[in-house]
Amino acid sequence: MTPALASQALPLLSRLNPERAHRLALAALRLGLAGRADAADDPLLAAEAFGLRLANPIGLAAGFDKDAAAILPLMRLGFGFVEAGGVTPRPQAGNSKPRLFRLVADRAVINRIGMNGQGIEAFVARLAALPPLPAVLGVNVAINKEGAVPERDYPALVAAVAPYADYVAINVSSPNTPGLRDLQAAPRLAAILAAVRASAPNQPPILVKIAPDLQHEELAAVVETAIAGGAAGLIVGNTTVTRPPGLRSRHATETGGLSGAPLYPLSTAVLARAFRLARGRLTLIGCGGVSSGAEALGKIRAGASLVQLYTSFAYTGPALIPRIKNELAAALRAEGFASVAAAVGTGAAEWSA
Repeated sequence: MTPALASQALPLLSRLNPERAHRLALAALRLGLAGRADAADDPLLAAEAFGLRLANPIGLAAGFDKDAAAILPLMRLGFGFVEAGGVTPRPQAGNSKPRLFRLVADRAVINRIGMNGQGIEAFVARLAALPPLPAVLGVNVAINKEGAVPERDYPALVAAVAPYADYVAINVSSPNTPGLRDLQAAPRLAAILAAVRASAPNQPPILVKIAPDLQHEELAAVVETAIAGGAAGLIVGNTTVTRPPGLRSRHATETGGLSGAPLYPLSTAVLARAFRLARGRLTLIGCGGVSSGAEALGKIRAGASLVQLYTSFAYTGPALIPRIKNELAAALRAEGFASVAAAVGTGAAEWSA
């Protein structure tokens, strides 16, 4: 089966409860029913970040494959990188249901799932069983809702996944775990990064995933703390607790994190500010609202070396990946860029300070 054919099944899945549809999609991926993209990537799309070389800069954001159950099938769809997780130290069920809502008219999702998953032991067992992978693997790590000690738990998680991950993202920005976003404050983030740095030798690059809701002073503090703490980069960003005007869906007032098309302006503006603040000292991944090659290039021009998708992939399916890569290559050529790297940050000044 090809990704295009697999995407034709989405209208059926969209009639189901969102969480059930997600479970079925993961099962189909594990069974190889989503197909694979066999065409080689356009050489113009080659990218480098954190000392890693990628065939293309388009990745899958954390949250889709929380338990590392379908990493290889997802990579075979044509992603340049896949970020699995967020994984927590212990298994947890997450928040009470309903907790995932489609905002179809807005091409958006609101979730308050709360880091459900099987925990680090099962996660690492799956990583250890993987064959050599065709794309870069990132792992997103987070803390449990109860009994967490961040300065203990994040280092232990990093040490556990370090033998398998090409990079590790420290998640301090999910709005659905009480107190988690407080860990973006400079003193707490500095303590976590110091503990992580001391936890294991030969660590993969460490990234910090931040909220798109940070105010300018907060963002400046996060950037400087990440640099001082030895982080290689930032992922900008997670879901937002704000609600942009104009949302039309009946679930728009549900609590939780909003992702999808309405997040694009906010997340891209924060990305551009982070790029200007970092002044080349951090590598940035742009995430939030990307559904086209033009929007992917917008993230790159705002300062991202790599770009992540989630909600648009959930709505469109595997056919999105080859389409967005083709559109991105065409957009790069149309703008006169000889590489992805040549475009990074060229439009950061266009976003308001």
